[in-house]
Amino acid sequence: MSSITIFLTSLYGGGAERVLVNLARGFVEQGLSVDLVLVKVEGPYLSLVPPEVRIVDLKGKRLLSSLPALVRYLKENKPTALLSALEDTNIVALLARRLAGVSTRVVVSVHNTLSQEAQNSKQLKRRIAPYLVRWFYPMADAVVSVSQGSADDLVHLGLAKEQIKVIYNPVVTPDLFKKASELVEHPWFEPGQPPVILGVGRLEKQKDFPSLIRAFAQVQQQRPARLMILGEGTERSQLEALVQELGIASNVALPGFVANPYAYMASSAVFVLSSLYEGLPTVLIEAIAMGTRVVSTDCPSGPEEILANGKYGQLVSVGDVKGLAEAIATTLDKPSDSEALRLRADEFSLEKSVAQYRHVLGIDS
Repeated sequence: MSSITIFLTSLYGGGAERVLVNLARGFVEQGLSVDLVLVKVEGPYLSLVPPEVRIVDLKGKRLLSSLPALVRYLKENKPTALLSALEDTNIVALLARRLAGVSTRVVVSVHNTLSQEAQNSKQLKRRIAPYLVRWFYPMADAVVSVSQGSADDLVHLGLAKEQIKVIYNPVVTPDLFKKASELVEHPWFEPGQPPVILGVGRLEKQKDFPSLIRAFAQVQQQRPARLMILGEGTERSQLEALVQELGIASNVALPGFVANPYAYMASSAVFVLSSLYEGLPTVLIEAIAMGTRVVSTDCPSGPEEILANGKYGQLVSVGDVKGLAEAIATTLDKPSDSEALRLRADEFSLEKSVAQYRHVLGIDS
């Protein structure tokens, strides 16, 4: 029987990790044998892993130190295919296959626009990622990019176009709608309250939440509204200071990481993505799947593809606070065509994505 191994460092909250957990679910539902190999068995998405998936703990202190354990795993188990995500994890997967000397097909996936990430990151490993990708990714049997924009970026970095396959993330699942129907226990979502504008993501520079907060301050000058940002990260203190500085603390909430953001999306008036760059922003797809109106920066890459160049939600230039505020205000006044948004989100279904991944992994039914 064909077997698939998914390799990640951990299951801490990130879009790529959630995508691969969704894929694992889709694979086992189709009767495939799936191992989830983790450097460290920890993170909030562990509870989402289906019981049919075997979790393998490499017990590594760090990613690179887990390389010998991954080599042993590959020699002993010889999976049909291995799928990994995120640049440093991808490189370790490729090295392990070479050192193990097995015929396992290795497919690496790219969930960001790497040139943008390198320019904006302070981390050395992110800054040198484009060079490492150029050296190591040709060793892969295929490279999956989550958007056409991200794929074009990889070609620009020097990868062969023929090696890259664009597969949209498996975002829309039956479980998504089940969770979206749960009650949000927060007074802001009670009937008669002002509309809630929602942002979701790590509190890091990439997400540019300062622009969203400043845009909200402008919106609030014109009408009653509230802003909630779900997520955790290193920029929390700076964001909280900005909220205080703008005098809007009573109408802004930063509750931290929330395991079920979908219920919040379904209950919000507008979802806003303010990012500087993305690969394919999962949260934007999740929001339109809920039928929630959206506003997004036209960042590289993904929003333009998801929203069909503005057909399904307004696109604003990156960092344009005034434009973001105007788009939010216009969207609040515009009637929602929830059904059209949900139909668009179907393009990012688990079923479609699993079929494409099976093909690229060499496990066609």
